[in-house]
Order: sequence, then structure tokens, then C-alpha cells
Amino acid sequence: MTTPDEWRILEEVTEYETPWYDGGYDLLEQPDGSEQRYYWAELPPAVVVVARVDGQVLESDSQSPEAEQSGDQLLFVEQYRPAIRETHLELPAGIVEEGESYTEAATRELEEETGFRPTSTVLLQEYAVATGVLRHDRGVVYADGLVPGERELDSNEFLEVTTVPVDRALERAREQPVNDSTLSALLLAREDGVLSGNNAE
Repeated sequence: MTTPDEWRILEEVTEYETPWYDGGYDLLEQPDGSEQRYYWAELPPAVVVVARVDGQVLESDSQSPEAEQSGDQLLFVEQYRPAIRETHLELPAGIVEEGESYTEAATRELEEETGFRPTSTVLLQEYAVATGVLRHDRGVVYADGLVPGERELDSNEFLEVTTVPVDRALERAREQPVNDSTLSALLLAREDGVLSGNNAE
């Protein structure tokens, strides 16, 4: 197995900058002495929120989405993704702003997108995304103890909030079209045991 010391950076070039991400390439000397360009896109960190809400909270809030059935639910948002021209059912998510932790970003994004504020959050996992082309980290945060807050969408967010029963969330997320952030976050949540039972610890 090669080590980072065996890869020498000869040049780092940013070819373009956008409000969403920067793109460019590194010219590297590979372990065998040959040279190769490796292209990348750099994005700020993002957070995905697995947010569990008590069905009674939904019933008591007139602004809440209608739940499929009683009991604990997970919050989802439906939104059109222009890059792939599809509408996806996704977990709430967003960019981590400068100075924020993943849990702080999760609390802010969840309230902005869904109108619910968590009283408890925990970081389940941080990981690098699509390492062959992206410089981008993602955190998965579990949130519960949700109470009604103030929804405040960004100018490019056209979201419909919906709920799915906790015990059906993973099954529903596997229905096409499927996206990686929702599926991986739910698998991590299931592995950590926060999707089992009526209430998470």
C-alpha cells in the first residue's frame, strides 16, 4: 500500500470558482515517477439530519405535515434537484456554516427546512464523500425531542415537508429515485440503534 509521502504535489490549480464549489486539479508525481492530473471539486462540509418526532407533537401542531400513521415519525423533505432533473425524498440537510459544529448546523437546518427544533442532537458519523473526485466531508446527526419552531427557507429552497413512520423509513428511502445521503444516514442510524423502539435514548 502506498503512503501519502510517495505522492508528490507538483502543482495545484483552481480552474473555476462558483457560489457552490470550486473546481480544479492537482498535478502529481506518482509513486512510479510518472505524472498525472487528478481533478477535484471542493465543497464546504454538509450535515444530514435523522430527525425523529413524536406523533403527538405532529397532532398538536396545526402547521405540521400529516403523518402517514400514529407513532414516532422521521421528518423528510421532497425537493426537485435541478442537477439531475428529478424530485427526491430526502432527509433534511444543508451546509455547515463557518464556526458551526455538525450538531449546531443540524439544529439550524432542521428548523429552517421543516419548522421543528430539536432539544437533543448527537453526531453519529463524520466521513469523506466520493473521495475519487470530491473534497467534501459530511456529518450525520440524530435529532429528537422535536418541538415546533420557525421555518425559514432559503431563496433556492422549494421543499415540501413530509413524515414517514420510523419503522418504514429505510424501506421508503430505498424506493427509486434513491439518493446516497439519505440512504447512508438511515443505515448508520439503524446500525447505531436509534431507529429501534418507540423512543431513542
